[in-house]
Amino acid sequence: MDSLSTANVEFCLDVFKELNNNNVGDNIFFSPLSLLYALSMVLLGARGRSAEQMEKVLHFNHIAEPLKLQFKDSAECSQAGRIHSEFGVLLSQINQPDSNYTLSIANKLYGTQDVAFLQQYLSCSEKLYQARLQAVDFQQSPEETRQTINAWVESKTNGKITNLFGKGTIDPSSVLVLVNAIYFKGQWQSKFQERETIKAPFQLSEGKSVLVDMMYQTGTFNMAFVREPQMQVLELPYADRTLSLVVLLPAGATALDQVEKQLNVKTFYKWTSSSNMMQRDVEVHLPRFKLEIKYELNSLLKSLGMIDVFNQIKADLSGISTAKGLYLSKVVHKSYVDVNEEGTEAATATGDNLVMKRLPIRAQFVANRPFLFFIKHSGTNTILFCGKLASP
Repeated sequence: MDSLSTANVEFCLDVFKELNNNNVGDNIFFSPLSLLYALSMVLLGARGRSAEQMEKVLHFNHIAEPLKLQFKDSAECSQAGRIHSEFGVLLSQINQPDSNYTLSIANKLYGTQDVAFLQQYLSCSEKLYQARLQAVDFQQSPEETRQTINAWVESKTNGKITNLFGKGTIDPSSVLVLVNAIYFKGQWQSKFQERETIKAPFQLSEGKSVLVDMMYQTGTFNMAFVREPQMQVLELPYADRTLSLVVLLPAGATALDQVEKQLNVKTFYKWTSSSNMMQRDVEVHLPRFKLEIKYELNSLLKSLGMIDVFNQIKADLSGISTAKGLYLSKVVHKSYVDVNEEGTEAATATGDNLVMKRLPIRAQFVANRPFLFFIKHSGTNTILFCGKLASP
C-alpha cells in the first residue's frame, strides 16, 4: 500500500507542475487520487507500449511486483496485478461509510457501441474499480450522449458538478471517453465560528489585493516552520482526524514560486512529516473559498509521456477490445471543494496532552497571500486533492 501512496504523491506533483506551468497565476485544484484511479481503469486494458508509458506516468513502474497485465483465460481478475486490487483496498480505507465527510468519486468509461468490448475487461473493471464501461452512440447521438454523461456525473457528485461536457464538446468521432469527477465536503474537527469571520485583504501575486472572508480561530494544531524556503506548514484536521487540510504558506520575503520550485516528493514528505510538525497554540486566519475547476487532460498527460493511448494508430487497448482503432479520445477531470466555517466541535481525546510539545508563545498563521494546499488521508498518506489558491 505504501508504494501506491508514493505513486499517488509523485503523480500528484507531476500533474501540479504541468498545470502550474500552463495556468500561470491561476487557481489550481484537482484530485490526483481520482485521476490515478480512473487512469488505472484504462491501464487494466492497455497492453504493450501503451501500458508501459501509462505505468511510467502513473509511477507504477517502481512497484516491486511487475504488473501482470495479460489476463489468463480464467475469469480471475487477480491476474491483472497487485496494483489494481490494492486500489479497492485503499479506497475502502479512505471512504468509510461512517466517516464524517462526504466523498464521491465518479469514474466511468464511455465507449462507442460500434466496438465489441471484452467481457473479461467489463467484469474485472466492475470488480476492481466498481465501474463498468458503458456503450453509447457517439456517432448518431452525440448530444444525447453528452446529456446522459452529464446527468450521471451530477447524480454521483451530490448535484455539485453539473454540465461536465459543454454543448458541442462530445465529438461524433469519439470512441472512448474517460469521465472523472470527484466531490468532497468535510467538517472541521475544530470549528471556525461564523461570527469571527471578517473582511480582510488577501495579497495577490501582482502586488494588488482583494477583500476576502477571512475565517479565524485559535486552537492547538500541528504546525511547522521551514527555514529554506521560508514558510509555515499548518495541518487542520477534519472531523474524526482521518483527513486533514495541509497548507504550505510562504513566509517573510519568500514568494510562492520559490516554494513551488523546491516542491518534490522528498521535500513534500520532509515539510509535512510528523517529526517536523509540532503541536502548537495557533491563531489561524484562513480565507473561506470555493473552487470548481475543469481540465481536459489529453495534452497534459501526453507531455508527461502518456502518448500512444491517445493515438488512433499506436494505441494498444487490446485488453478492452480486440477491435482495431480503439484509443482514448478524451480525459476530462472536474473537482469541487468548499472550505468554510462548518464543522463539529472538537472532542477531547484522553491521552493527547501526554505527547503535546507546547510552545509558550501562540503562533500566528495568517493565510492572506497565495498558498498551496493538500487534502490528505492520514492513515495511508494519500493525497486526495491538491490545490493552489492564487485568488480566492
